[in-house]
Amino acid sequence: MPASNPLRKFVDKANQYPDWLSSKLMTWMFRSKVKLAGTCKIDILSTDGKSVTFRQRNISRAQNHIKGIHAAAMTLLAESATGFITGINLPGDKLPLVKKMDINFVRRASGDMTAKATLTDEQIALMQQQDKGEITVQVEVKDANGDTPIECEIIWAWIPRRR
Repeated sequence: MPASNPLRKFVDKANQYPDWLSSKLMTWMFRSKVKLAGTCKIDILSTDGKSVTFRQRNISRAQNHIKGIHAAAMTLLAESATGFITGINLPGDKLPLVKKMDINFVRRASGDMTAKATLTDEQIALMQQQDKGEITVQVEVKDANGDTPIECEIIWAWIPRRR
């Protein structure tokens, strides 16, 4: 039986509240644990446990020299969304580690950005059953116009947590 995951317990509890409060609670928790996400003010908009949607507002601390969202902030957005959905679906005794990120910048971004990361039922089952492993987490990053400024392939691995 998989070990209990405190992050998943928190998310499940937060999702019992109204959407606006659930989003604020998960965002607060995530920003407190991932300091760079707090610096860039990344928001968690929603999650159902199989997918999550994150937002990066086009604020000055996340901007580049042409007043768009910086490439590093776009990458952080995609990595954060995929890491979050991976983290809440692993057993509590496993440690998630990003193994590979392949980011292609295909067009200039406009305005705020969102990233939606999704896991399949098969990936979740694999994460629950295997002691070590890796998966490619699907993530779609969109800007305010609904365009896809970056294409991402992010591979997450997991290993037993050492105590």
